[in-house]
Amino acid sequence: MNVAALFSGGKDSTHAIYLAQQRGWNISPLITMIPEKGESYMFHVPNIGLCKMLAEAMGIPHVEWKTAGEEEKELEDLKKALEGHGVEGIITGAIASDYQATRIDRLCNELGMKSYSPLWRWNQKDVLSDILNAGFKVLIVGVYAEGLGKEWLGRELDQKALADLEKNAEKSRINISGEGGEFETLVIDGPNFLKRLEIIDSEINWQGNRGEFVVKKARLIDK
Repeated sequence: MNVAALFSGGKDSTHAIYLAQQRGWNISPLITMIPEKGESYMFHVPNIGLCKMLAEAMGIPHVEWKTAGEEEKELEDLKKALEGHGVEGIITGAIASDYQATRIDRLCNELGMKSYSPLWRWNQKDVLSDILNAGFKVLIVGVYAEGLGKEWLGRELDQKALADLEKNAEKSRINISGEGGEFETLVIDGPNFLKRLEIIDSEINWQGNRGEFVVKKARLIDK
């Protein structure tokens, strides 16, 4: 099976790629949509510029494609990004977002492709546990919800962080996996990485009740 994958550098898209690799699928290319306005209805934004380096870390060809970030028109941009690669389908890391899933399904129908979302409708805690148990190293790089303060930025998603997210979810009713946009992540290493990402310089941009951990300089190093 030859498939492309939507790739943001975050935990869900990276894990979905890994699960597809476990099935023996050939994944090429990874497609990263770059919102020109710095925001998007469908696509991940924080530290999106690191995706090229992360694709190299996994040894998979990578394509960057700019999108204006306008609702619905983003799909047309993705359609253009998919052209010419000879793939049979596209992989996404969607867990519970009907907004993304229905639009990707519609696009695939138009192109005669299949849409694969290996994490779709999983229990959200189970998704996080599976990611950790597989050996991925994940950082929280954006927080946008009640109960997630500045101290979360740059924090590794480990078992203690998972327990804290559970507590926050019970109190503030957030999606524990961040599927509702509560937080964003960056994967710096994993079982399908040939090299790992080392962060050399970073800064925290905090704006009252939300913020981002911005990687200013990074490199790939041997594992």
